[in-house]
Amino acid sequence: MLFDPAYLRDRIRTVPDWPEPGVQFRDITPLLQDPKSLRVLVEHFVFRYMDQKIDLVAGIDARGFIIGSILAHQLGLGFVPIRKKGKLPFTTIAEEYELEYGSATVEVHADACKQGDRVLLIDDLIATGGTMMAGRKLLERLGATVVEGCAIVDLPELGGSQLLRDSGLPLFTLVDFAGH
Repeated sequence: MLFDPAYLRDRIRTVPDWPEPGVQFRDITPLLQDPKSLRVLVEHFVFRYMDQKIDLVAGIDARGFIIGSILAHQLGLGFVPIRKKGKLPFTTIAEEYELEYGSATVEVHADACKQGDRVLLIDDLIATGGTMMAGRKLLERLGATVVEGCAIVDLPELGGSQLLRDSGLPLFTLVDFAGH
């Protein structure tokens, strides 16, 4: 499949100084609102993963849910939500991590996956890598293997993608905002 990253990149809005001064927030909602862009995005991920041995797709709260659940459906797989602390109703395990502008905690149900499951971990964006690393740790604590981390956007200057790769996690992203 021929893919021009600029097609998706041009549909991602930059919101300066949000959620705090100095942060350039990369907003994927315009990309999601356009049916053609959404189709291109999802199909690119589907073609990448359709022949891989994956048991589940895990999406990180909240924008990772959007693409992750669509991708899981298209691949005929189950979906695991990794949520912000206090949002899941059943027994959970938690992992705290550092953000670009603070700290947070994510949780997953204790029965979200089982020993030996091969899981694809997806989020909308990689900044410092903390959220994806925390999600990976949760899944691995339950006995799963995270086969790859993937995201729509990479912000390479913040070091997250390098941190994830250095930890041994294979990583795939569609577009980057290098130099921004």
